Amino acid sequence: MPPEEVQEVPQKTFRQEVWEVARILIISLIIVVPVRLFIAQPFIVRGASMEPNYHDGQYLIIDEISYRFNDPERGDVIVLRYPNDPSEFYIKRIIGLPGETVIVNEGVVSIQGTEGPLGEEYLPKGLLTSGNIVKTLEGGQYFVLGDNRENSSDSRVWGELDEDFVVGRAILRLWPIQDFELLLN
Repeated sequence: MPPEEVQEVPQKTFRQEVWEVARILIISLIIVVPVRLFIAQPFIVRGASMEPNYHDGQYLIIDEISYRFNDPERGDVIVLRYPNDPSEFYIKRIIGLPGETVIVNEGVVSIQGTEGPLGEEYLPKGLLTSGNIVKTLEGGQYFVLGDNRENSSDSRVWGELDEDFVVGRAILRLWPIQDFELLLN
C-alpha cells in the first residue's frame, strides 16, 4: 500500500487575515444598517401604560416600513415620538382614525357614526376610560390611548397625534422569551 500524500495548507498572511475580517464587517454593515434605519427597529417597553398587554422591560421589534404603503388601522399598537418632546418614544394603541370623531363619555369609548361602544377585546372586561372628550380628527391625525387607561399619558392629555410622529407598529415581542409572540393582527 503506497503512503498517503499530505499537502501543506498555505498560511494566510496577517494582511490577508485583516482583509477577510474587514470584508465580513463591511458586508454586515451594508446589510444591518439599512435594515436598522429604515425597516425594523428594536424598542424596550418602559412603564405601565400598556398593561396588561405590554409590560415594562419587554423587548419589541417595530416595523417602520409598512406604514409607507398602508395606513395605520384601529387597534394597531404603535411606537411614536411624544409630540411635546420628540426625543421621547411612547407606545400606544390607535383608537381614532383621520376624519373620525372620537367620543369618551362615562367611561366608554366610541366613534361617532358607529353603533355602540368601541369593541376593545384586548382590554379587561369592565375597564372604564376616564375623561369626557369629543375630538374630531383631521386628515393625518390619530387618537391614541394606552391600554392601562388610568396610568397612561395619551391623546386624552396631549391631544391628537399627527402622522409625522408615528415611528412604526409593533410586530414582534422577543423578550422575555416566555412572552415571545408575533404581534400581527
